[in-house]
Amino acid sequence: MYQVAHHEESRLDVMHALIAAHPLGTLVSQDAGGLCADHIPFEIGAPTSEAPFGVLRGHVARANPLWRREAEVLTVFQGAQAYISPAWYEEKAHSGKVVPTYNYAVVHGHGRLRAIHDPAWLLALLEDLTRRHEAAMPAPWRVADAPPDYIAKLLKAIVGIEIPLDRIEGKWKASQNHSAQNKLNIAAGLGAGHPMAALVAAL
Repeated sequence: MYQVAHHEESRLDVMHALIAAHPLGTLVSQDAGGLCADHIPFEIGAPTSEAPFGVLRGHVARANPLWRREAEVLTVFQGAQAYISPAWYEEKAHSGKVVPTYNYAVVHGHGRLRAIHDPAWLLALLEDLTRRHEAAMPAPWRVADAPPDYIAKLLKAIVGIEIPLDRIEGKWKASQNHSAQNKLNIAAGLGAGHPMAALVAAL
């Protein structure tokens, strides 16, 4: 993606935190018909010698041809995003020479997709994903709450995917090139809006 120095985010822990907070990734791959995009909830694993920037793990339906494309893929994770009004800039009152923009945080993960059919691996993944997403529920549901034969049947209908990341890029477009007063004004303006805007205000 296009980068300028003041928007580039290179801290691995910060990029992993965005993926953890916004786990629905857009996985872009190529098939005989051209580019394809699939939307998959992922978990991000720690770096390894094979994957210096971490490992993405998820699953797809066995009927989805994505798992057969064991090739280089791009996965995009979109974090907080919001429209920025020129009304919040100091310069508006002086010269009017202001225009709107859009602020956002995004992570791109690059690596080679591989398919995993091992039922034990898949079950562990489902348990991890469920435990994480159910954690805030008053009575968290567990995979073990469903009948074992039912889970075993469903496991046969999915395929695991794993993407060891060999490159990762982060971009935090958060008005870094503006004055301190503009940043305060933008944060105040955003804080009064939609909940997603409040997340951008925090950036």
